[in-house]
Amino acid sequence: MVGSDALEVERRLLAGELVCPCGGGLSPWGHARQRSVRGVGDLRPRRARCGSCLVTHVLLAVSCLLRRADGVDVIGVALRAKATGAGHRPIAARLGRPVSTVRGWLRVFARNGEAVRSLFTALLVQLDPLTGPLPVHPGVVADAVEAVGACAAAARRRLGPVGAVSPWQLAAAVTGGRLLAPGLAAVSINTSRPLGNAG
Repeated sequence: MVGSDALEVERRLLAGELVCPCGGGLSPWGHARQRSVRGVGDLRPRRARCGSCLVTHVLLAVSCLLRRADGVDVIGVALRAKATGAGHRPIAARLGRPVSTVRGWLRVFARNGEAVRSLFTALLVQLDPLTGPLPVHPGVVADAVEAVGACAAAARRRLGPVGAVSPWQLAAAVTGGRLLAPGLAAVSINTSRPLGNAG
């Protein structure tokens, strides 16, 4: 996951500031196909190749999630609405998205809810060790949304402009774009460098 400013991503890539999960340095390696992401616009993500493991990577902007045609902030609106008790049909109508799409987002997030809540609560304590307990809600979706929001607020307080991304962009960065990926609980996420490549 990288920032949404293509020029800054290119500068960081050429300067050797972006690294592979294996720790090797990334070098430019062309571009992925152009795609349109609703709520973000047309994107042509940069590809990079690791000099150590020789794997190529698509550098996905923090405004996106893996395999989703909608931007993470659009999806975040749906998740916040669900946390307040709205159903998938009214949310879909409000966002102008197909009912089946919104229902799919909400189902996957509900399955990943405990993993998201746990991950972001742990990150919150790292960012703000003096934080108090989070409010408890009647459902895991609301608890997870609360944890993401609290973590984003703590990141802004602690990191200043570096933390000036939306709560859902932070969630995309921390989860490596896998916020709505099946089996998020099985993914190993390094919370010691939550914004490692998200600049």
